[in-house]
Amino acid sequence: MKKVMCFGTFDVLHEGHKFYLSEAKKLGDYLVVVVARDETVKEVKSRQPLHNENERVKNLQQLGIADKVILGNPGDKLKVVEDEKPSIICLGYDQTFFTNNIKEKLRQRGLDVEVVRLPAYKPEVYKSSLIKKGRV
Repeated sequence: MKKVMCFGTFDVLHEGHKFYLSEAKKLGDYLVVVVARDETVKEVKSRQPLHNENERVKNLQQLGIADKVILGNPGDKLKVVEDEKPSIICLGYDQTFFTNNIKEKLRQRGLDVEVVRLPAYKPEVYKSSLIKKGRV
């Protein structure tokens, strides 16, 4: 079985997220989505998410694309990769936090994981920051 893993905040679910998850799902047999913890969102984006981590997990589960939706680890961001052992990690076109040298960091942990950056889906329309500002 080929397991695929995605990461994200998923605060306001939109078509761009659905595209990202659907494209990731096509790459394997089982999709695990890791939802950023509230404290991680605050650390990365300097603000609290609109929806708390449990609401965001529930919303993704209801979407029905992922086979498993879990919360990330607030400290060691790559521990979840060790725990789940995916074959592929999919990154969004604009994901930059915690992704620098990710292949090397995984290799140092003895993990041989393919890392794929997925393309954007209408980023001028379906970008969370734009949606939250009411610009679309």
